[in-house]
Amino acid sequence: MWPGVIGLRSRQDFDITGEEHDLGKRNVDSTSQFIATSGTGHHFLIDAAAGNTGAKPIELVALALAGCTAFDVIGILRKKRQQVTGYEVKVEADQAATPPQVFTQVRIHHIVSGDDVSAQAVDDAIRLSEEKYCSVGAMVKLSAELHTTFEIVPAMEAVLVGA
Repeated sequence: MWPGVIGLRSRQDFDITGEEHDLGKRNVDSTSQFIATSGTGHHFLIDAAAGNTGAKPIELVALALAGCTAFDVIGILRKKRQQVTGYEVKVEADQAATPPQVFTQVRIHHIVSGDDVSAQAVDDAIRLSEEKYCSVGAMVKLSAELHTTFEIVPAMEAVLVGA
């Protein structure tokens, strides 16, 4: 069982410091923002596309997918004793044209930098994440095709690119 509850509150129920206030009755239809609270007590802003002050719920799905696979892949690479000095995951997705506008195609690109990083180790780590560990990926695969690529950037080159 998942150990938490996710709550949504109208952003108007909080002041700029995040302190909760009893503001009495308010028209929920007048807001497009919500403060989301995770089961572990973390807060973040969710917004509708028109508001553009926080992530849209569908963007959170893409971010969750990137985070889920990133933690899997980097953990596996560390266990394989790969000398990873930098890691980035990029996710792009296409949505269905009509509601519920689920993801239909998702492209995941892993960029691993380091010294003598094995392409086979990266490929194995990504495969394990996709086939065994990443719960978000397992859910997204129910509606979308996942296409995964990766590249390995030598550590020295990564430093020069980031300079």
